[in-house]
Amino acid sequence: MKYNKLSGSRLALAIAFGLSTFAAQAQDPAQPASGASARAADATTLDGIVVTARRRAESIQDVPVAVSAFGEEQLRDLQANNIDGLQGAVPNLNIVQGRGSSNTVNVFIRGIGQPDSLQTFDPGVGMYVDDVYYSRINGALFSLFDVQQVEVLRGPQGTLYGKNSTGGAIKVTTKNPLDDTGAAVEFGTGSFGRIDGRAYLGEQLSDTAAFSLAGAWLTNDGYVEDPVTGEEYNGEDTISLRGKFALRPSDTFSATLSADYTRQDNALTLGQPTAPLRRTDLALGQVVLLQPSTEDYDFRTRTSFRPSQGQEMTHRGVSANLQWELGEQWSLKSISAWRKLDTSSFIDIDASEWELGDVLVEVDQEQVSQELQLQYDNGGNLQAIFGAYYMNETLPSYQEAYAGDFFGFAGTPIDFLRTIDDDLETTSVAAFAHVNWEFMPTWTLAAGLRYSRDEKDYWRTTSTYWGPLLAALNETVAFEGNQSWDAWTPSLSLQKAFSDNLMGYVSANRGFKSGGFNGRANSALETTRAVFDPEFVWTYEAGVKMRSSDGRLTANLAAFHSSYKDFQARVSEVLNPDSPTPTFSFPVLNAAEMEINGFEFEGVARLGDATQLSGQVSWMDASYKSFEDLRTTDPANPAYDPTLHEHVPFSPDWTARIALQHAFDLGGNGTLTVGGDVAYRGDTWLSVDNRPGLMQEAYTTAGLFTSWDSPQYAWQVRAGVRNLTDELYKIEGQEFSSVANIQTAYYAPPRNWYLTVRRNF
Repeated sequence: MKYNKLSGSRLALAIAFGLSTFAAQAQDPAQPASGASARAADATTLDGIVVTARRRAESIQDVPVAVSAFGEEQLRDLQANNIDGLQGAVPNLNIVQGRGSSNTVNVFIRGIGQPDSLQTFDPGVGMYVDDVYYSRINGALFSLFDVQQVEVLRGPQGTLYGKNSTGGAIKVTTKNPLDDTGAAVEFGTGSFGRIDGRAYLGEQLSDTAAFSLAGAWLTNDGYVEDPVTGEEYNGEDTISLRGKFALRPSDTFSATLSADYTRQDNALTLGQPTAPLRRTDLALGQVVLLQPSTEDYDFRTRTSFRPSQGQEMTHRGVSANLQWELGEQWSLKSISAWRKLDTSSFIDIDASEWELGDVLVEVDQEQVSQELQLQYDNGGNLQAIFGAYYMNETLPSYQEAYAGDFFGFAGTPIDFLRTIDDDLETTSVAAFAHVNWEFMPTWTLAAGLRYSRDEKDYWRTTSTYWGPLLAALNETVAFEGNQSWDAWTPSLSLQKAFSDNLMGYVSANRGFKSGGFNGRANSALETTRAVFDPEFVWTYEAGVKMRSSDGRLTANLAAFHSSYKDFQARVSEVLNPDSPTPTFSFPVLNAAEMEINGFEFEGVARLGDATQLSGQVSWMDASYKSFEDLRTTDPANPAYDPTLHEHVPFSPDWTARIALQHAFDLGGNGTLTVGGDVAYRGDTWLSVDNRPGLMQEAYTTAGLFTSWDSPQYAWQVRAGVRNLTDELYKIEGQEFSSVANIQTAYYAPPRNWYLTVRRNF
């Protein structure tokens, strides 16, 4: 599992040189259910890419936004079953399964995201499915089973999108039954006992009505094993269903009604301790309970939880998307949605047989949202959108924290239990406008403005239950608060079309993420500083998008500078380290100002009649201009460590990927496609408090796939290998070093294979 490390700059420059005339990875989403048109051996040009980054259908080469787009077949070529399969394919995107939870996604774009998974934090990157905003990173690890297209927008969003976001947005568009008729059934098997199935049916009921049904059943046993019990972890057992009913009774009105349901019943997600786990013994002092192995992780981890204590989730919702043509120039869209998320997850934060950081987190979330968009298009040089957005979210939760091995007396553990009840209600309202004006031939000015107001009501109570020796410390702490934040966030871009195939732009966008309440305030002192303020970011960007006249090459380049203020950092502190019973704290600080600079390149080229080369390379320099934390600024602080915040988390300097695929025409026997990719990611820190064990050094991964399509594309057989070189690398971390020195790393799966058979009807 070792390799000779190649420096980020050398690899990135090599890929940039090899791809200097190529670009944006995406293709036309309007393709047959098999996606086989992308494989046709006689194809000589790249398909046009249509995106809705600006809430209307446009060529990706005409949009002054850094955006990547992937159609259904391209996602399959990425070997992406879930949304985290985009890792490596999009410049400056970090997207992985998050923090010991099988249903949570951790996503950062250009160094901006959500550094703590607790539900009292808001995402830095907006996640949308069919234009409906998903307000929690819990439940956002989407299975890609009936997807038409995925778009990833980089940079602050708000003057076009329902909810403001500071880092960017990921838009998932599922199939529309009016456009995607037909049926497909797919079955697969693979490593770790994988067995899954997917199905889609789209049927036209009449010239004006259609429906679709889609479903997925995804199972695998997992790739982590308890060496004592033999129980397997980090697996999946998911059922997902989606139904749609679409109407187009006239040229002036259309409606799409959608309902979806996902149920997960998974085993634990386990990581590996990377630092010594310690007990505080009242008689003996600090006692090491577990010393991490110095050997490479072998995907064998102990846990104190029973096999029946896993991670369950039920996620469901309904939505209605209504559109009216009000005349030749005006149209109105309404997006109404209701969503419900219920989770009950045991998380072994310390990843050991000891009871140190074991928790139960139960969330019962409900959200109602309404968005209205009034659009204007004069058919020539002026387009505009005026929008209003409303969302109400209720978010009660119940938590238990078990730490019976954290304290002891003369080697005997002292029981400890903390219970937490809290309830967060958020009401978000916004109004936005965006105008696109071609004020002279080849020159276009776009300007937008958004007003956002978020109001939060929060109530929290927590109780501690110590064993008899420390029963006098038992207490209940409660607090409640009401706070609101508002902001004006503008956007501005200037675009120049140098020719039909070359466009350049400059833009400035401001992002806003509201403040909140610290859901880890466990003492009376902490409740006095439980409110944290909003974050703001200004991002300035310049880009060039080009396409060769013969349609064989496209290239997108962007450079950006972001000024990021009041970063909401959750840190881990020991309040009284010299006490026999030190207490721990997890304050949320508006600690930092950041400067983030970078550039991004995406390319795709059709070489010959049946070979496609694509890739991306990106560089980012994210650095703190200041970080207000006494542990780094006060040498008298017992925990003083000036290196604690040297690196911004989830912000590797270089990321790159290159992919090559070739289609062999087998004549009357169909088409055989062979493809592979190599991806590189630079050094990545996995926590706000920089801990050596929670840093992943630069690494390179590879993948291979092959697929056979029958002559009429009725059948497809696909096989592939992910992590071909069996690279061992961390993707995520849990840092609670003030509690027993917990520093847990989570790893990507080892080398794994799969085989699927698909029948298209």
